[in-house]
Amino acid sequence: MPALATRWDISADQTEYTFHLRQGVLFHDDPCFPDGKGRAVTANDFKFCLDKLCVSDPTNNLFDYTFKDRVSGANESFEASKTGKKIGCSGVKVINDSTLSIKLYHSDPSFMNILAMPCVYVYPQEAFAKYGADMRTKTVGTGPFAIETVKEGEVIIMKKNPNYWGVDVHGNKLPYLDGIKWTFIREKQSEVLEFKRGNLDMIYRIPVAMFHELMGDLEHAKERKSEFNILNSVALNTNYYGFNCKSPIFSKKEVRQAFNYAIDRQKIADFTLQGEVNPANYGIVPYSDAFEKAGYNYKEVGGYSYDPAKAKELMKQAGYPDGKGFPKLVLEINGGGGDRNILAAEVVQKMLKENINVDFEINTVPFAEHIENVQTSKIDFFRYGWTADYPDPETFLANFYGKNVPATLQEKSYTNFSRYTNPRFDSLYMAARFIMDGPKRFEMLSQAEKILVEDAPIMAIYYDENFRLEHLNVRNLPENSMNFMDLTTTYLIPADKMKKK
Repeated sequence: MPALATRWDISADQTEYTFHLRQGVLFHDDPCFPDGKGRAVTANDFKFCLDKLCVSDPTNNLFDYTFKDRVSGANESFEASKTGKKIGCSGVKVINDSTLSIKLYHSDPSFMNILAMPCVYVYPQEAFAKYGADMRTKTVGTGPFAIETVKEGEVIIMKKNPNYWGVDVHGNKLPYLDGIKWTFIREKQSEVLEFKRGNLDMIYRIPVAMFHELMGDLEHAKERKSEFNILNSVALNTNYYGFNCKSPIFSKKEVRQAFNYAIDRQKIADFTLQGEVNPANYGIVPYSDAFEKAGYNYKEVGGYSYDPAKAKELMKQAGYPDGKGFPKLVLEINGGGGDRNILAAEVVQKMLKENINVDFEINTVPFAEHIENVQTSKIDFFRYGWTADYPDPETFLANFYGKNVPATLQEKSYTNFSRYTNPRFDSLYMAARFIMDGPKRFEMLSQAEKILVEDAPIMAIYYDENFRLEHLNVRNLPENSMNFMDLTTTYLIPADKMKKK
């Protein structure tokens, strides 16, 4: 959708994009500017930010997902930066203050999706100079709301940007809300109570223990007979347990396959998590009716059924008959996310013990520590979840591209956490990157995932669903499969008008 770019031109061979930028857009007011007032955004700001995306830096871990092997000069810029050279990305060029061009190595059907990812958002050079890595909380952008307060793990307060460029269909300035307060309440049941008391307008995800109690009101809520609305959609999100394929424990495919056959995903979804999720009957790409209609062949991809006998046979083939000789493991999961992570881990723990005589301990750590441990291979068996960066199977399969695996275990693997490599998968995955024909491309991606499922670098557990509770006075906050929340046109109906209604 047009935003900071009002329109764009694409060359006949689909390798060059020329973006015409909206004029008069201002950065948020911030002390990083000499007078504290946000200045106008130009094409040079985009050039600066996109060049930074092509630099090797501990704070930049999304190059592999975005411009690598896509944008001309991006790979050269990234490699040069490792030696301290700053050459910029030659494929990104400023034509004038309001025009930017980007040249690709080859046509790429996902490129426009890549440009919508957060790491491609624009920010001012002044903010980088003043805050550096602290821009994580000292955020300066162009959007409808600006950050006012950040208290880690407690609250984020955003205020209306009075200089936002957007207007509604009637010419009224956006956004409608004066501000947004995001709270972080660790206990989900406490969060629900705060919602019922009216201290929160909206909450995301429902505690398993309260799921049926609240969802019993679903039909009434849809008819506005309940005290709140319940919105839900099938999420483009997969929760899984990953294996470090480079570790001695999980280097054998038969072991990884045995783990997959030893768990009953339907039971986990229906009983452990009370129907709040869907069993992961396929691979890493969650089932999507839209993907299937577009040509993604889920039947060919296949998945793992519950088959304890087959799991036992595979463990025997791997040299661990009835689990004998297999080392005791640690499954590392992250805290947060309500009670689902620990509930799922405990039932998988029981299933693996009963079906293939494998023991593991569950270790819960803070999310930031968990990410560090996974990326640095400090843990061989780990819980993770992936939500689509854009609505396409490619965003899931990108996590297993072998050429993103570093040469040594000491180096961080920012994307391919399982450190999985298979030239056949890589070949199909990359070939799909050149195909502009949608159905053919999806068919090739599904062929790549079939190989991935057979090699089993992960154990997919369940596909998520988005559930959100809203009070009846909340308007214009639509639900979607990526849980992408655009509050630009969201508003609240005053209590007195609700009563009159």
